[in-house]
Amino acid sequence: MYNFGLYHWRRRFRTILSALAVIFPAEICRRTSESRWVRLVATAAMIGGTVRGATAARRLLSPPPWALNREPYAALASALPFEQADRALDIGCGTGRSLVGLAPSVPDSCTMLGLDVFDDRIILGNGPALARRNGRAAGVDITPLVGDASRLPVTSNSQDVVTACRVLHDLPAAKVDPALREAHRICAPQGTLGVLELPIVPEDTTASPEEYWSECISRAGFTVTTVERIARKGSTEPYILMIAAP
Repeated sequence: MYNFGLYHWRRRFRTILSALAVIFPAEICRRTSESRWVRLVATAAMIGGTVRGATAARRLLSPPPWALNREPYAALASALPFEQADRALDIGCGTGRSLVGLAPSVPDSCTMLGLDVFDDRIILGNGPALARRNGRAAGVDITPLVGDASRLPVTSNSQDVVTACRVLHDLPAAKVDPALREAHRICAPQGTLGVLELPIVPEDTTASPEEYWSECISRAGFTVTTVERIARKGSTEPYILMIAAP
C-alpha cells in the first residue's frame, strides 16, 4: 500500500480543532441551560461545528494517502524513451506519487533520481524516506535528492529522461524559467523532457495553458514536440502533457 502523505494538514487540523472548540462548549450549554433559546442556539452551533469539522476531516484524506491516478503518468511514460534510458530524474517528486506512476515503464537498468525540497509544511510525511519507500513498493529503486529545481545538484548533460509532474505551477513565477533552464542543462543532448501540468496559468496572461507552458519550455532551449490534453480523473479540467527535446 502506498502512502502519499496528508495534504494541507496544518490548515485542516486547525479547522477540526476550531470546530471542536465550538462543539464542546455548545454541548455543555445545551445540557445545562434552562433557556429554550440558549439550547436552540447551542444545538445550531453544534450542528455547524460538526459539519465544518467533518468536511475538514474528509478533505484531510481526500484523495486518500494511498490513492493514485495512474492514467496521466502512464500517458507521460509511454511518450518517453525509458527503455533506452540509463539515467532519469523526476523533478518535484514529493512523496513519490509521480515515481509510482512512472515506475512500470522504468527498466531495472535505469538509475532513477527523485528531487524535491521535501517541505512537510503542506504535506505531512513529505520526505526522502517516504519517496524511497513508495518507489520501492512500485518496483523502482529511486535515489532521493534534496534540492531546489532552479539549482539542480546534478551534472550537466547527464540525464536521458527528465520529468516534471504537476510541479511548475507550484513554483514562484520567477523560478519557472530558471528551473526549466536547469532541466535543459542536465538533459543529455539526445535526452527527453516530459512535463505533466495542471491547466493553471498566471493571472496576468491570456495564453491558454498549452501555449503558456509550451512557451516557457521553448524559452529554456527545448524544442516542444508533443502537446496534448489528458483526461483528469474526477475533474473536468485536463492535464497538459508536453514532450520536448533539448
